[in-house]
Amino acid sequence: MAGLFGEYRHKIDAKGRLSLPAAFRKTLTEDTQLVVVPDTKTGFLSVYTVENYEAWVDALFETKGGYNPSDRMHVMLRTKLNASAMPNSMDAVGRINLAAKQREAVGLVKDAVLIGNTDHFEIWDAARWDDFQNSVDLDALLFS
Repeated sequence: MAGLFGEYRHKIDAKGRLSLPAAFRKTLTEDTQLVVVPDTKTGFLSVYTVENYEAWVDALFETKGGYNPSDRMHVMLRTKLNASAMPNSMDAVGRINLAAKQREAVGLVKDAVLIGNTDHFEIWDAARWDDFQNSVDLDALLFS
């Protein structure tokens, strides 16, 4: 899953299902296994393919010298991270079903914004996304 870009506003239905934008559905199939991970500090869900999730976890541990299975802290960190991750997939009509526990952890109720972030996408509560957008000045990157 690569080449994901853009901002799309959708609603989460009463069963916790969220329709994916057509642009995202083009890169996924019903057979694509997804991993949903909450970012409880910032308050959104990240959605990866299994391969991209594993690469992301590897990159996190690279900052600590690489994953060391004999390092108890590494084992505990990876265990906690993997426990928070939930398997997922897109259904026949282009929706994913978000676990109630994950929705609650990041404050997702009904209005969601899906953000393409190159190799994964994020699902934000719409109000939190609007606050984030207002707090970041893109000029700092574009015109510095």
